[in-house]
Amino acid sequence: MKMNIDFLDETKELDAEQLDMLEGLLNHAAKEEDVALDSELAVTFVTNERIQEINREYRDKDQPTDVISFALEEEGEGEIEIIGADMPRMLGDIIISVPRAKEQAEDYNHSFSRELGFLAVHGFLHLLGYDHMTEQDEAIMFSKQKDILDSYGLKRTPKD
Repeated sequence: MKMNIDFLDETKELDAEQLDMLEGLLNHAAKEEDVALDSELAVTFVTNERIQEINREYRDKDQPTDVISFALEEEGEGEIEIIGADMPRMLGDIIISVPRAKEQAEDYNHSFSRELGFLAVHGFLHLLGYDHMTEQDEAIMFSKQKDILDSYGLKRTPKD
């Protein structure tokens, strides 16, 4: 069994091999983090313009970014937790800017696949409640990211 991941590539730039890699990586991350494999999440690939709109609307930051996560398990003020028997865990949404991923792959001198993987895992960990607002939290989250990526075979190595 594996997670139910809904991929939507609004850019139409990713191929089946890249999506298969991301599906395998996110399932690997779920296993590493003891997330039930019948959990569900969505991953959407967008342009810089689209992620800037989302960033402006939901985070009051009028600039493009690389990845944004919307965790469905976060309860806002006045919201109640919904618990249902035999319901899959709904983790939330990860939105990745494909142009930013390409730029950052160049900047960090590694492959586009490695950058996509990094952004997907980063977003996934945010869905699980990890954050990097303090140095201590950042050290924990970034260590987990590195361990998951390395154990999946997406080590940070210079591209050929």
